[in-house]
Amino acid sequence: MSTYNFAIILFALLAFTSCKPKEKAIVSIKFIDSLMANYAIPEAVKANETEMQFWEKRINNDGFDIVNESKYASTLVSRFHLLGDIKDVKHADSIQMMLAKNFNNKEASPYLALTSNAILQHKFKEAENYLQIAKTIGIRKYETYATAFDVDFENGKIFSASVNLNNINAENDFGYQFRKSKMAHYNGSLDSAIAFMQKATELAAQNNTLKTIALSNVGDLYTHSGELDKAYDSYVLCVKTNNADLHSIMAIGWIALVHDKNDALAEKIFQFVQTKTKSPEPVYKLILMAQQRQDSTLEYKYAKEFETMVADTLYGNMYNKYLIQLYNGVLKNPAKAEAIAKKELDNRATPQTYAWYAFSLLTNNKKDEANAVFKNYISGKPLEGLELYFMGKLMLEFKKGYNAQQYFKEAYKNKYDLSPGIIKDLESELEH
Repeated sequence: MSTYNFAIILFALLAFTSCKPKEKAIVSIKFIDSLMANYAIPEAVKANETEMQFWEKRINNDGFDIVNESKYASTLVSRFHLLGDIKDVKHADSIQMMLAKNFNNKEASPYLALTSNAILQHKFKEAENYLQIAKTIGIRKYETYATAFDVDFENGKIFSASVNLNNINAENDFGYQFRKSKMAHYNGSLDSAIAFMQKATELAAQNNTLKTIALSNVGDLYTHSGELDKAYDSYVLCVKTNNADLHSIMAIGWIALVHDKNDALAEKIFQFVQTKTKSPEPVYKLILMAQQRQDSTLEYKYAKEFETMVADTLYGNMYNKYLIQLYNGVLKNPAKAEAIAKKELDNRATPQTYAWYAFSLLTNNKKDEANAVFKNYISGKPLEGLELYFMGKLMLEFKKGYNAQQYFKEAYKNKYDLSPGIIKDLESELEH
């Protein structure tokens, strides 16, 4: 082939490549700018404050005012969901514990509230204990089955959770459809999980709090399935319905980061959310933003900031999953990752938590122990994207290339649930 002809072909190939359309960005910069420019104290925050003051003023301080005290405690938990201050949950717990004590453990409602709060704080064994006390005192059938499902599901007792779900069997109930969605997701039936969560959204009717909870979960499920345009639509609708929904605002930032590759916009969104909440979560998202930008100095800075925040004993086990990833990665402390993973196993022993432990053992150069954990507790069990990736790395270490590739392929199906660093590594591994 002549040099001239080769140059013509090369030019044509370059022209063809340059004409290929870029993947269209999903997140509207105009929408984000408008949201931030017009952001005021959300109506949900105002309503919560009004309700809180109402119940607080009605309290009879003799310690036996179970109705008003419980309602007040409930508004504290609602404020935690809105503004992210863990002290609100702790305050609510102290009220419920006082009520339980003052009524000589003969009132079930404080224990039901403590069960839900324990799940919220990832205290799964405590949740189980509180529920058992409530059941012994006596609670309604729906409360029994619904709360038992929540406790069993989080503790990895999937068969028992399924039995409780079947015992509810109320097609026109929000909570039933919400829980059906969680079970379908666990079983890998993503289309069904989305359909059930959409049904829950419809059943929420005019209750904007329940509606946005379900809608944001629809968005999360679409993200899990890789349908980010649909996820974005769900999150935007959430924010338009309730601009206090910081989870959905951060999720929009996540789409900007991992799909649109617009780290500057993602950074702007995460920093905005950081000014509206006391939760450590936007700081964790900023770690991943820096990772996408490949700015190791900034990634380390945010990782240390996050570590300091969640070191507060008030958080307990709530951020163990994040810490395990950080200590196995940017913070380079695999011994600490192993210790936290072992602690998490004591809290709830599931295939997922065993996978965190096995990977931490591997990173801490305890390969044989990691392999034993895999064989005894993980092999053949359903896993999510992160855990699939971890097990792929374990298989590589033991020269099981085919098995590693299978794990990596499955993990990549849920790539938008993973950090930018893991996505990049997965793509590299799958090229081999």
